[in-house]
Amino acid sequence: MKTYSAKESEIKKDWILVDAENVVLGRLAVEVANRLRGKHKSTYTPHMDCGDNVIVINAGRVRLTGRKLQNKTYYWHTGYPGGIKSTNAEKILSGKTPENVVKKAVERMIPKGPLGRKQLANLRVYAGSEHPHDSQKPEILNMADRNPKNKRNSLRG
Repeated sequence: MKTYSAKESEIKKDWILVDAENVVLGRLAVEVANRLRGKHKSTYTPHMDCGDNVIVINAGRVRLTGRKLQNKTYYWHTGYPGGIKSTNAEKILSGKTPENVVKKAVERMIPKGPLGRKQLANLRVYAGSEHPHDSQKPEILNMADRNPKNKRNSLRG
């Protein structure tokens, strides 16, 4: 028996729509990262981009459990000496680019390197419920129905 290795001509990319409203961030990011990599398919090949195109809407309404809203810190460096900056998840979610929380969570679950960057390019995240990808007829992935722990209704988590 030989190991199956998908060729580029055999790879079929689907479009998937995920509604992130009241869904726990980490659980959402794991599912989206697996879909981007193609690990849910039986034809998964580690060295090929066999994942799907994923659209995440309502990213500004994602939930964080516990005290992560106040305590989860994002760092970056300006490139100048002493230029380390930080902010917390609450400021980002209430700011002008709340979709960055979801993007960063998924980005950190994708392998680093050229293939990971190519797979991450198939992710589209929108803060609101509108998206310009209706013509692709995306298949809806309902995260809330997959596991009761995926969806949180209260503000505290």
